[in-house]
Amino acid sequence: MLIIVPLPPTEPSRFIERTGFLDARKIRFEINRIELPIGLQSTFGLIRHPGASLAIPITNDGRVVILRQYRFAVERRILEFPAGTLEEGEDPLSSMKRELAEEAGYKASQWDALGQMLPCPGYSDEMIHLFLARDLEELVDRPKGDEDEDLEVLIMKTDELDKSITSGNEALDGKSITAWFLAKKFLNL
Repeated sequence: MLIIVPLPPTEPSRFIERTGFLDARKIRFEINRIELPIGLQSTFGLIRHPGASLAIPITNDGRVVILRQYRFAVERRILEFPAGTLEEGEDPLSSMKRELAEEAGYKASQWDALGQMLPCPGYSDEMIHLFLARDLEELVDRPKGDEDEDLEVLIMKTDELDKSITSGNEALDGKSITAWFLAKKFLNL
């Protein structure tokens, strides 16, 4: 059994001044002058993010559903598990159920929480909620996802995924590698 350890309590900085910001599609970039808990004042760039969810879908025969998705920031297709940004007021599991249907074309009857991760805490407040999705059913009518998503749904054996991660032949993003590490412990792989 996997035990999820909660994140330590926050130690807020004292906000002094905001000198700029830019609202983008799903994020907000801020430049803030703050005082750190140690008393030092400094200026920091910060990406505000509403949070996200990610699921590792496991088929009934023990294979993983993973996406090969184009990411403009790195100008290539990478392997990653279905994931998505939380909509305003949306809870992480509801978000993940929606994203699993839209991106991969599946729904799951069994959901297990794997924990949370902070992908880039040096410059972003994003928290990603990680799930394991099992007892999958392929959807006949797949809901329409985001129009700018360029992705391919793949089904891989667990050892094939491990080889993809360790060989470097396919790029995987950090959130997917972290989630897979946690899921393997949960699945006793």
